[in-house]
This record gives sequence, structure tokens and C-alpha cells, in this order.
Amino acid sequence: MAPLHPRFGDDPVIVLDGDPAAILEPTVRQRRRLARLVAAFDDDQWAHPSRCEGWSNRDVISHLDSTNGFWTASIIEGAAGRPTRFLVGFDPVAGPAQLVEATSAMTTSEVHERFVSSTDALIAALQSLDAPAWMSIAEAPAGHVTINALTHHALWDSWVHERDILFPLGIEPEHHDDEVAASLRFAAALGPALALGTNGELRTGSFAIHVTNPDLEAVVDIGECISVRARTDVKLDAGATSFTLRGDAVALLEGLSVRAPLDQPVPADAAWMLSGLVAAFDGRPA
Repeated sequence: MAPLHPRFGDDPVIVLDGDPAAILEPTVRQRRRLARLVAAFDDDQWAHPSRCEGWSNRDVISHLDSTNGFWTASIIEGAAGRPTRFLVGFDPVAGPAQLVEATSAMTTSEVHERFVSSTDALIAALQSLDAPAWMSIAEAPAGHVTINALTHHALWDSWVHERDILFPLGIEPEHHDDEVAASLRFAAALGPALALGTNGELRTGSFAIHVTNPDLEAVVDIGECISVRARTDVKLDAGATSFTLRGDAVALLEGLSVRAPLDQPVPADAAWMLSGLVAAFDGRPA
């Protein structure tokens, strides 16, 4: 594992096309759904091992509570024109584990109450944003991004952890196309962003996404920033991208999120474009 090397400044590290505020609805829906789901858990379900190595479902919720607090603070400060720089040198494996361990003396009820409260605070911060604020610069693990991109990160993280909790319990997660599409677009950008930060050098390249369920075509361009654009908005010459990721959107998202093998043909000289998340988390589920 390696500490984060976020890139700070006025130019966002990750740029996503589309309506910036469109991420609000799927993010609020997913957060409220997860809070509602775990409210019905019994003691055995809270203590059940999740897909995250060494973490119970209780631990995952404790982790999401702490990330809620970070996202909320980052959004508030970013919207006020004061983007934070908390994550310099942050260890993305040891740091979250320490925060979870710090809650070990709490009761499950206390952990749940804190999670509900921090979820409400995050939703309130997001719902307070006006149209221009969605493009304000704020801090995320990759560095300074727009609040729009930050919210994509928050949705992706919680969407994946919802599955980390539910699958071992034999519960099928709800499927919403907008949650999957937004999470996939962000996950495709996060790997290259983390890889660039870790390597400390500018590398360029691009790859395409062409998936179903939901249908999604996009191009990820890697350079001074990581740009994700709808495929229909990008005119590409033959061979302009190094490779194309295909198949079922959820299956690809599971692979990009280090939850399943990424069974895709990727040229050896382009493998770095997908290696950032694996390197940052030492090959473990993030």
C-alpha cells in the first residue's frame, strides 16, 4: 500500500461531463436506502463478516460514518471557496482501519445513530448547493476536484460498500441505472487519477467503455486531468483509444472496484491506466 498523493490546485483532477447536479438524486436515494436497510439488522447481521477483509458489517457502517463526515466538511468548505487539504500522506488502508477501531467501544445502536446523523448531514450539505456550487473545487482522495466529482466518489464508495454488506447476507441489492452509470464513470476515472498521483509523473492515454445494463458508452482521457465524456460526444479516429472495456456494467464496476477479477483484455503497456486503485489499497477491497 502507499499513502495518497493528492494533486491540489484550481484545475480539478477529474472532470466528468453532463449536468453537475444530476448526481444529487441517485446519491440521496442510495444513502437513505442504506440507512434504512441496516436499521432492520439484528445482532447477527451487524456482526456478520462483510466482503471487506477483516471488517464486519458494523465496521463498514462505522467507516461510512467517518467518510460521511469528511465529505460533508469538504463540501461545505469547498462551496465557501476554502478547499481543504486534509489527505496529504493519508494511508487509505491503515487510516480507515484506525478510525473504525476507535469506535470499538461503542454499542451497535450508537454506531447506527452516528451513521444516520452523518448521512442526514451529508444530504443536507448536498441539497443546500445551488447550480454554480456543484462546480466549486473541494478535496477528495485524488486531490482537488469539483463537488460534482466528489459526490460521484461518495456515491461509488457507498454503492460498493452496500454490496459488501448485503451479498454475504444473501440479500440482493437494489439496481438503479443512474447509480450504476454514475459509479462506473467515476470508478473508471479514479484508477488513472490515483496512478498519476502515485507515479508523480504525467502519463497520457485513453480507453473506452461500452457496456449494457445500463447501456453506457464513454471515453476516459488521461492527461493533465482525467476526463470522462459520453462516447457520442467524442469523435475518435481508429485506434485513438488503447482498449475498450465491455460487458455488463455492474460486472465491470465490480472489477474496477477490486471486488471481482477484471476479465478484460488490456494491453500490457496500458495496464497502468487501471492499476491505481489496486496499488493504493494493496490489492484489497477499498
